[in-house]
Amino acid sequence: MTARQAKIQRDTKETRVAVDIDVDGTGDLQVSTGIPFFDHMLEQLGKHAGLDLTIEASGDLEVDLHHTVEDVGIVLGSALREALGAKVGVRRFANALVPLDEALVQVALDLSGRPYLVYDVEPVSEWIGTFDPQLAEEFWKGFVDGARVTLHIRSVSGRNGHHVIEASFKGVARALRDAVKIESDSVPSTKGTL
Repeated sequence: MTARQAKIQRDTKETRVAVDIDVDGTGDLQVSTGIPFFDHMLEQLGKHAGLDLTIEASGDLEVDLHHTVEDVGIVLGSALREALGAKVGVRRFANALVPLDEALVQVALDLSGRPYLVYDVEPVSEWIGTFDPQLAEEFWKGFVDGARVTLHIRSVSGRNGHHVIEASFKGVARALRDAVKIESDSVPSTKGTL
């Protein structure tokens, strides 16, 4: 099997983001964005998806966390897309239902080549450390656009913002882990391409 790996770097006036990904890794992680809670969520994503993942990001955090969070999503998604290549043999569709204490999050994922996000997560008003929970949706928008995947994230229950956001990252991780599994030698599409 061809190695499913990629390295991508993106530099703008607002951020510098570098991602190194191995889809068939073991959960070896090195994450540094300058945003502690966000680092924790990216570590959950890498670990539970079984990725080897290095993310180094710096940005204009003194202005807002938005640019860094969004750009990490874009670059991580782009790296995943590059690593998967033509997606020959992948399972393609996957879903997960993940609890974290009182929180329960449902995720469905399609490695479709078409970027689309449905983010139906109850707003949680409290900040989580320095992290505004609204930024989670911005991360997933960037990720979906970069990866060109269809992603549905729905909170079924939950009151604690940390739990809801963490369950969503773990849910995407589990769905991604299943969707990228190789189970044939053809592209899983009647079009012949994804």
